[in-house]
Order: sequence, then C-alpha cells, then structure tokens
Amino acid sequence: MSQWHSICQLSDIIPATGVCALVGSEQVAVFRPRDDEQVFAISNIDPFFSASVLSRGLIAEHQGELWVASPLKKQRFRLRDGLCMEDEGHSIAHYDVRVKDGVIQLKA
Repeated sequence: MSQWHSICQLSDIIPATGVCALVGSEQVAVFRPRDDEQVFAISNIDPFFSASVLSRGLIAEHQGELWVASPLKKQRFRLRDGLCMEDEGHSIAHYDVRVKDGVIQLKA
C-alpha cells in the first residue's frame, strides 16, 4: 500500500529549481517551478546516460507544459508525467506529490 513520505519544507526549494531526495531506494527529483505551492516529482535518473542528474536540470515551458532539460545532453522530460519529448521510449517515472502544512510529501 502506498503512503505519503515527507521530503522537505517547501521553503527549502528555491523557486525555479529542483532537489534530489532518496525515497526507499529510489532517487527522486522534486521541482518547484514557481513561487507557489505547485511541485512535481520525477525520477532523478537520466535514462540516456544512467546518471543521477535531472534534479539539476533547467526548468522550461513549452506549449503550455513544464519540462526539465537534462544537464547532460538537454533531453527534455515533462514534469507532470515524465514523458521524454525527444524519445517516448526513454520516458521516466513520475510520482504523486503534494504540499501539506508547508511540507512536500511524496506518495510511494
């Protein structure tokens, strides 16, 4: 059964950036695109290089959707569902995430 895991305070993440969290054995990239309570969580692993780098990627908007560009070769992953813009076969996991009483929580 899934449960909510506290990751960090919302205020710990500077708007327009991401952080990496270890939830069980999974590395999760948690992003706060704007100065509000909207947050997203996807796998931190770049599937093109098996590298733990996506939390350091650049957040961008394209056609009304938020994406993160890998800091390695700039492949883009949609924040709401992990879809890879360049190659759907390399899409990544996404996680349910919420803010409760100022704390970011991830469902795993």
